[in-house]
Amino acid sequence: RLISQFFIIKRVLPLYQVNHPCLLQAGRLLSTSHIKFCEEAKPEVTKKTSNLTVRGTDRTKVIPVETSLRYLRSAAYKETYGEQPVWVLYRRNHKGPHPPRKTRKTCIRAGIVSTGNPCPICRDEYLVLDCNNIELLKQFISPYSGEVLSYTKTGLCQMRHNELLVAVERAIDRGYLTYDVPFRFYDYSEYYTPEKSA
Repeated sequence: RLISQFFIIKRVLPLYQVNHPCLLQAGRLLSTSHIKFCEEAKPEVTKKTSNLTVRGTDRTKVIPVETSLRYLRSAAYKETYGEQPVWVLYRRNHKGPHPPRKTRKTCIRAGIVSTGNPCPICRDEYLVLDCNNIELLKQFISPYSGEVLSYTKTGLCQMRHNELLVAVERAIDRGYLTYDVPFRFYDYSEYYTPEKSA
């Protein structure tokens, strides 16, 4: 069909137009003008930062630790989370059947929640990780080993997990959290001389 259209154009148009490179050749589309004349001048778009943010995504307001402590004892917290830790009902949203090994770097960028599924701490602005907020820190510490739970289990983003580690270390240093001293193995051969056989 393409060849028949080429012969029709050849009969209708003069010879110099048929041999013109812009016209139909084998496997090419018909073009009668140069590319530079087809380009339109794009109007300049100025970036305007809109003040319209989705309700509940603004994280520029700093919540004090005292407010977070009152929130953990409030009825709203009990209604939302019940008696479970805040990370239990959270489910990571990922593509495919296998979750990535690491969680995302951060959920909040430029003071706004930038993801559709923020981590358990980033999604609730009244949960503040601080060394004085012991009730919240205990939810991320294993009751059996005393170690901080992994981010693969809790689903915290990397930034909040690092903040959690710092807050737990500060709470231990200040004596707010108790911990088990790790057992030390000593090489007693360094302290005793070997017995000489008689």
